[in-house]
Amino acid sequence: MDILKQKFHTKSAALKAELKAIVKEHGDHKIDEVKIEQLIGGMRSVKSMIWDTSSLDPEEGIRFRGYNIPELREKLPKVPGGKEPLPEGLFWLMMVGELPTEDEVRWLSKEWERRGKVPQSVYDTLDSLPVSTHPMTQFSIGILSMQHESVFSESYEEGMSRDDYWDAMYEDSMNMIAKLPHIAAYIYRRTFKNGVTIASKENFDWGGNFAHILGFDNKDFYALMRLYLTIHADHEGGNASAHTMHLVGSTLSDVYYSFSASMNALAGPLHGLANQEVIKWIFEMVEELKTNRPTKDQIRAYIHKTLDEGKVVPGYGHAVLRQPDPRFLAQKKFAEDNIENDPIVNIVWDLFEIVPQVLGELGKVKNPWPNVDAHSGALLVHYGLTEYSFYTVLFGVSRALGVCAGLCWDRALGLALERPKSITTDFLKAFIAKN
Repeated sequence: MDILKQKFHTKSAALKAELKAIVKEHGDHKIDEVKIEQLIGGMRSVKSMIWDTSSLDPEEGIRFRGYNIPELREKLPKVPGGKEPLPEGLFWLMMVGELPTEDEVRWLSKEWERRGKVPQSVYDTLDSLPVSTHPMTQFSIGILSMQHESVFSESYEEGMSRDDYWDAMYEDSMNMIAKLPHIAAYIYRRTFKNGVTIASKENFDWGGNFAHILGFDNKDFYALMRLYLTIHADHEGGNASAHTMHLVGSTLSDVYYSFSASMNALAGPLHGLANQEVIKWIFEMVEELKTNRPTKDQIRAYIHKTLDEGKVVPGYGHAVLRQPDPRFLAQKKFAEDNIENDPIVNIVWDLFEIVPQVLGELGKVKNPWPNVDAHSGALLVHYGLTEYSFYTVLFGVSRALGVCAGLCWDRALGLALERPKSITTDFLKAFIAKN
């Protein structure tokens, strides 16, 4: 048993026993009440699931096992001489609740390198699709095409014990995470670079190698990809992609079925697709104003025009956060340290100043501050990754870290099939009339 698996098993077995005792002693105690507006409004803020890998505070933002993003940038292992955290370290933290050592992170990098060979059948499946197929569609299909090698599905068919579900889910998760950068890069190269692929570097970290096989051999872009893959990895369990992973996984679907479904949720305009909507909106503004260095008055007028047309300013507002997204601020800090006077980045910073003022004056949203999507596209454009229809695939590769860690914990704790109770509108109206 490998070193991460052994540590995960020890910790998860202890928590499983603790949760069992909690249910036995306190199972009938109420922890939340559902309002009608929540019932109709997408179950917003209803406390209804366990998710330990990260938590989201409206004021402080995301914390991974108790650590905020500035702390992760400081404390997680880095490449020698590097400033940005290695996403391998975050995965370790989410799995076992401990900051890893440099040796443990190097082991995980090598382990994912060892597991990273993609079956030729996956590439053949992707090649059967029109090159014009949306990258997220290709990504979801590529993930699902690996399902035939699922350790969990094969072991379940052979009749494995329920106590071993976590072990098979761990193996599937490690195998899939290792392969995702290769599949994503293949999709990018076949869609936008005439199918010319780039071989991996040996003895390289997971995020740095992903940047390399995408075709961007730049040490600053390597650093950006490590940061990007870290800060997009998880956002508590209630967001659409994480909840989808949890829901589908609760049926005992393996990680490939579950993650493919998760990515279909991420592709929606109200979720992960927002990152490409932001840069598209900025490009449209630049085109209409005929300058990539607009004045603040021009930007303010364009914001009002967007709102007057009944549209939203993409990248602003969040379902939970009531402060600027710390993930936005981490990217802003990266740009301040590494990028000088880039016109699109400057627009993002001007928007950060102006949009909250406009939305606040109009009372349009409870939270007028930027989320993670408001900055990521500008950084990618600066380094030459301008094909914004691919951005959600990058998001998906990162999100695999959090949702796979979550699914391993679901199986280790023996969490149940998710099956909420629905009601009819007639029931709702009768309830209101009676009460």
